Parts: sequence; C-alpha cells; structure tokens
Amino acid sequence: MKITGCALSLNVVDPGASAKFLVEHFGFAEEMSADGFVSLSRADAGLNVIYLRTGLSTFKPERIAGHAGQGTLVVFVVEDIDAEYERVRGEGVEIVTPIETEPWGERYFQTVDPNGIVIQLVQWV
Repeated sequence: MKITGCALSLNVVDPGASAKFLVEHFGFAEEMSADGFVSLSRADAGLNVIYLRTGLSTFKPERIAGHAGQGTLVVFVVEDIDAEYERVRGEGVEIVTPIETEPWGERYFQTVDPNGIVIQLVQWV
C-alpha cells in the first residue's frame, strides 16, 4: 500500500464557522467546498481537515451521521509552543486549557472552534 494523502473528517453543525476558524487562526486554506462541506489544507501539515454538516444524506454509514465532534481533539505539532500561545491569545482566541507541560514531555494548550471541536497545539520538549 502507498498512502498518497491523509484527511480528518468531522461532522459539525456549521462547517463554514469551523473552516473560518482554522483559516483565520491556524493558516489553513480552503481547497474545495460545497453545500455542507469544506476541505482545508496546509502544505506543511500533510493532512486535510474536512468539515461535514451533520445530517447530510451523503454521509456513510448513516447510523453515525450525527454530531461526532464531542471528545475529539485535533492536534497540531508546532516548533515553538510558547510563541504560538502568545500569538493565538493575541488574536482573541478563547484558550480552554492554558499552556501546560506533562511529565512525559508534551507541552500544549487547547482552544475550541465555534462548533466545539478542540484544537490542541503541542510541542514535544
């Protein structure tokens, strides 16, 4: 098998609001969109983040087509967590978990997008 791409797809009530949050505060760009669908990318991330509106008839399997974001963390590893923390705070983004360092070397903080998806930035120290 050869993997040629990677994506994370999340069900949310308002895909546009979540997409705008990643574009404005985390440097993603819209790759494509349609009614109820937005796909975002960053050249340096190696991952597309896709938002789908809950209840889309095209979502498969149907039995899990509801809100799937609860408890989901979208994690981006960065080189300078302290600088990113100050940048994001300076942009007025709500910080839901202030910067912390875990005993195993994970230094991180968390924000939350308009649909309740937790965005976590981490640096391994």
